[in-house]
This record gives sequence, C-alpha cells and structure tokens, in this order.
Amino acid sequence: MIVAVPKEIKTREYRVGMTPAGVRALTEDGHSILIEIGAGIGSGIADEEYRRAGALLTETAEELYARGEMIVKVKEPLPEEYPRLRPGSILFTYLHLAPAPELTAALLQRQVTGVAYETVERADGTLPLLLPMSEVAGRMAVQVGAHYLQKENGGKGVLLAGAPGVRPGRVAILGAGTVGSNALRIAVGMGADVTILDIDPARLAALDEHYGNRIHTLISNSQNIEDEALRADLLIGAVLVAGARAPMLVSREMVGAMSAGSVIVDVAVDQGGCVATTRPTTHDDPVYSVDGVLHYGVANMPGAVSRTSTYALTNATLPYVRKIAASGLAAATAADEALRRGVNTHKGTLCSATVARALGLGWRPYETT
Repeated sequence: MIVAVPKEIKTREYRVGMTPAGVRALTEDGHSILIEIGAGIGSGIADEEYRRAGALLTETAEELYARGEMIVKVKEPLPEEYPRLRPGSILFTYLHLAPAPELTAALLQRQVTGVAYETVERADGTLPLLLPMSEVAGRMAVQVGAHYLQKENGGKGVLLAGAPGVRPGRVAILGAGTVGSNALRIAVGMGADVTILDIDPARLAALDEHYGNRIHTLISNSQNIEDEALRADLLIGAVLVAGARAPMLVSREMVGAMSAGSVIVDVAVDQGGCVATTRPTTHDDPVYSVDGVLHYGVANMPGAVSRTSTYALTNATLPYVRKIAASGLAAATAADEALRRGVNTHKGTLCSATVARALGLGWRPYETT
C-alpha cells in the first residue's frame, strides 16, 4: 500500500502523522511511504531522517494526496484540503465530525473512507488513539490555566499553589476520565485546592482512594457544577462522549456569575465544548474574554508540545496503520472490532450513529464484506 503523510496546515500545528521509526517499520513490511517535504520540521524531525528510514519525499501536498492510498494525518482536513481528497482513499486521522457538518459533507461527497482516531474503541470502552493526546491535553490544561491566571496575562492574579498564610487557587475539573485525571495530577502537584466532578461514583472513589484528602470529589449534577464553577479560579472542561458532541454543562448564566479574571480551559472544544461560551481558538490567538472570564479554546493543544505529542501519538497509531496497510481496511476491520468502530464514512455513507445524531443525518453501519 502507498501510505502518505502530509504536512499539517492548521494554525501552529507542529505535529506530524508518522515518525521515522514508523516509516522504517512500514517500509520493512513492503509498503511505500510518501512524506511531504517539511512535514516533520515542527516536531524536530528532518527530511533526511525520513529519507534514511526509506520514505519518498514529495514536493507538494497535491502530489502526495494524488498518489496516496491511505493518508495518515494528525488533524482533520481544512477546507483548502478538501479538493485534494481522492475518492476511494482512506483518511486516518482525528476527525471530530459531530460538530463539523461541512467536513462531514466533504468526506461524504468525495467518497472518502474516514477512519477517526477518536472513535477507535475497544470492547471495554477505552479509546487507545485518543488516550495519548488526552493525557497530554489534561496535563497542559492546568499549565495553561496557571499562565493565564497571572495578572499580566489577563487573570485575577492567583497563584495556584498559594503562599504561606494565603489559600491556594481553586481548580474545578469537569470529568474524571483521561483528560480530567491527568489535569488532576498536575493540579495536585502544583498545590491547588482541587475539586473533580464526574457521573461515575466508582471513578471518583478510585481517585479518592489514590489522593485521599488532597482532593475533593463530587458527583456531577447541575447544582454541584454551578457551585464549583462560581467558586473556581480555574475551570477545566474535560468531558467526553466518544464520537459525539460534548454535553453542555456550564451555562451562559454560570459564566456570567464567575468572578472576573477567572479562567476556563475547555479541552472538549474540539467536540463542541462543554461550556456555553466556548468557541475554538488558535495558538496565535488563544484566549478571549466573556464577562471578564478568560476562555482558552485551542482545539489542538498538544500541538504546542509537538515532539512529545508526535511520538506519543504515533506509538499508538502505528499498529493500526500497519494492520490496514497489510490486509486492507475490510480485512483489518473484520479482525479488529475497535478499528471497525473507527470508520466514520465510507463510499459516501455516514457510518457513525453518534455523528448522525449530532448532525441530524441518516447513517448505516460499516460493512466489512
């Protein structure tokens, strides 16, 4: 199979879809690997490293998309990339289609088989290709929030660790999954007063057992969310419904009642966000204010720590890339139920029930035969 890796064009997206080690493994498997010139520069990977691993370097994205049978990316295609999508090709990347009707329509119209990292789901509910970036985003969320709480950055001038005789900053984390638990780890390490909310009592019990009286745990309901949002210096949105639009947990009125200079970091922004006032931003212009509350809505947070993120992501994606390249998508998905769940579009048909519900479209399960 011809596997092609383009350069990402999203604003300040420095990650790349494959490392030289991945190129070498696929080359040893007997496949051809195309890498767009400069694709790895943002992650500290030189073109020559790819060449030594066996890749063929292409001058233009147009050439790469035209030749590639499977396109391996990090982020969803942007509108300027839509014309490059070739009917019958496989696009393996983060797609996040539930809040993206235009991208969904483009994939369906161009009859691209879209396999979304974020919906590859094992029988136990784990999301192996979302996990590494969720870990990174969760850890970054507290770091970013602490930065914007500083007065010169627009915040209220709160140090999360506090000081002798001064209470620490208050952090509220909505969701105790991978993002939330990683945010919790960093917030506790920084000495903050942390409350984490989730709908799963067992998950909260596990965190309580691990951290003891260093944290507060609460069942997630509208009353508890409102109470914690109003007292928080830093509010982190960390909820996820696999493949679907994020549930709206924090209303416009709640945001208006938060104290000026508070910070919201909504990691769920790439799935529509869990805060009513959240909208996507970029690394070039990451924050905006609503009623004096700073909002950070960068949808590709891990791109800021690109080298760590690239290697963490491709460690997880490469085994699936090798499966698809070795036997084709139909055989690979027939043998791997988790990978089959990742197929969102195929031959002009929407194959994800959660995306269909979010966008009000019809759908049909992907057939491997």
